[in-house]
Amino acid sequence: MYTSSKKLITSFLSAAAIIAMTVMTPVSAATSEDLDKDSKQALQTLYDTQTVAKTLSKTAKAVLVFPNMVKAGLVFGGSYGEGELIENDQVVDYYNSVTGSWGLQIGAQTYGYAVFLMTDKAVKYLKDSKGWELGVGPTVVVVDDGVAKNMSTSSMKDDAYAFIFSQQGLMAGISIEGTKISKINR
Repeated sequence: MYTSSKKLITSFLSAAAIIAMTVMTPVSAATSEDLDKDSKQALQTLYDTQTVAKTLSKTAKAVLVFPNMVKAGLVFGGSYGEGELIENDQVVDYYNSVTGSWGLQIGAQTYGYAVFLMTDKAVKYLKDSKGWELGVGPTVVVVDDGVAKNMSTSSMKDDAYAFIFSQQGLMAGISIEGTKISKINR
């Protein structure tokens, strides 16, 4: 009994480590055209499921969208994805999003996220910084179902609003994490 439990735990830990290492290997879109197509499709999915996101898009100065994020972890974890900055319905720059985390966590998942930059200050900060660390700089509000129900055009006064969507897989736990968004050449 003890030996089979030990083998099971060792196998599980090995599989989780492989998944976590896979996330840390840069995953990128085949071409900028693929990323453009994926981003447009991701935003449409978001607008179809969150009407408040569509409302924000009409007054946002820019939208930073990451259509395909991959996340995995076992105590240590991370996520990676590439996205683009869209202003006036035009792609102006490409970015990557890298997250590192530590804590009680296990699993793997994919998801997309979009950050609606509502002020010129937020757009300027993103463009001028050598990598935007979320939590530093402009105020970002993560919009979940509860926040979305209470939002109105008169209550939207923050610099940026982030939506996480199209989650697949299972990630469980409690962790401390940090995200950095950096401009990339495409």
